[in-house]
Amino acid sequence: MATDQARSEADSADSYEEFESRVERISNVGNAAGILRWDQEVVMPDDGTPARAQQLSTLSSISHELLTADETGALLEELEDADLDEAQAAVVREIRRQYDRETSVPQELVEELSETTANAHPKWKQAKENDDFETFAPTLEKLVELKREYAEHIDPDADPYEVLFAEYEPYLDLETAERVLERLRDELVPLIDAIDESDADLTTDAFSGSFDDDDQEALARDVLDSLGYDWSRGRLDTAPHPFSSGTQFDARVTTRFDEEDLLGSITSVIHEFGHANYTLGLPDEAYGTPLGEARDLSVHESQSRLWENHVGRSRAFWEHFLPIARERFPELEGVTPEEAYEAANQVYDDNLIRVEADELTYHLHIVIRFEVERDLIRGDLAVEDVPEVWNDKYEEYLGVRPETDAEGCLQDIHWSHGSFGYFPTYSLGSVLAAQLYAAAEDDLGDLSADVSEGDFEALNGWLRENVHQHGKRYTTPDLIERATGEAFTADYFLEYVDEKYGELYDL
Repeated sequence: MATDQARSEADSADSYEEFESRVERISNVGNAAGILRWDQEVVMPDDGTPARAQQLSTLSSISHELLTADETGALLEELEDADLDEAQAAVVREIRRQYDRETSVPQELVEELSETTANAHPKWKQAKENDDFETFAPTLEKLVELKREYAEHIDPDADPYEVLFAEYEPYLDLETAERVLERLRDELVPLIDAIDESDADLTTDAFSGSFDDDDQEALARDVLDSLGYDWSRGRLDTAPHPFSSGTQFDARVTTRFDEEDLLGSITSVIHEFGHANYTLGLPDEAYGTPLGEARDLSVHESQSRLWENHVGRSRAFWEHFLPIARERFPELEGVTPEEAYEAANQVYDDNLIRVEADELTYHLHIVIRFEVERDLIRGDLAVEDVPEVWNDKYEEYLGVRPETDAEGCLQDIHWSHGSFGYFPTYSLGSVLAAQLYAAAEDDLGDLSADVSEGDFEALNGWLRENVHQHGKRYTTPDLIERATGEAFTADYFLEYVDEKYGELYDL
């Protein structure tokens, strides 16, 4: 009997080894596609799109074939009841979920989606540049139809938007997302109204002026140096829509520069650093498996928002970083850390652009996108009506109305990627950032002194230990509870903004 057990354990070990090898091949194909997408956004010539679309479609097809192959299914069945350790069981759980979803979707639909999204990017870009929604509308309509079809194959009885949301956040359900968004909307609107009526005289022009792009890039590198970015595993480039992508061995950052918006480039770089820092914190030895991958988008966004808002928009950060900024831009010599702090946290009452939004109104931008794309996918909104509905919602929620589609429904790149269900993760991430930062300070004490001295080692060490190193070992709710000691909650975010903005605006 002992011999039989030993033989069974050996068979399980062999099966898992074969399974992990297959998982690593799938991961490497996906990572190669990621480099091609980075190249398309950053350095590819404009006319390279037709070939790039085919290249990405081919890699997507290869990845899909490897994942959905009979061999993968057989290995998953063998390992279902095998005696696996916690890490192995987590890998099997994550791949099983992917396998079940992708085996539901026909290969030809996967290829059509990949090619359509690759071709959609230049059409969206052209439409935005020309302020011409009608140019992009047929592509958007096709993407909506393909995504509905995709969702129906996965679960024909489910709300299609819920199925798509689970692509980005599989373990926090849509009901949770809706509850959080509704609570933010209900509690932030009165706070924003109170701020609008406040007589507080904040400094808003601390960073006014014209700032050379090359000098801004040098300062962006100073920001990354200060925060501890590992240049041996990363790089900085520019892109129309800033993003970060890569692996723990190569996590790249992009940003953009506006000569009249120095503060925007600083906060953008800090935001993307947060993403890259998480990626670089994933365990090297787990590369190629879910244990070496980030735990979905809400957790990823929590890292960027934590660094951007809780660090980069703090008084302590400007006490540390303003002297560095003055070295690049002597015209900031007369600006005090308090003035920089106030400028970094002013609440705008007339902003139309999500990526330029302040910390509070930002979430109403997300609510609008969430409601529009949810109705599109559910068939409750026609593509041709998107601009008008979008503009109506901006007027209702934010009190401003876009005059052009370029500053309205064409401003974001996400729908051209087919990323329906993505937007809620931005607000979920901001909420989680506050919960994680509060937990870090519970363990480490007040971090203000460290931040003012440019010492981010303790905070980063806490994040590495409690979030980064785990990859996808735990589900999102489990990871949050392990890191913070309690379930996911919006309490900390709302307490944080009430205290911060109440003090800033004398509420």
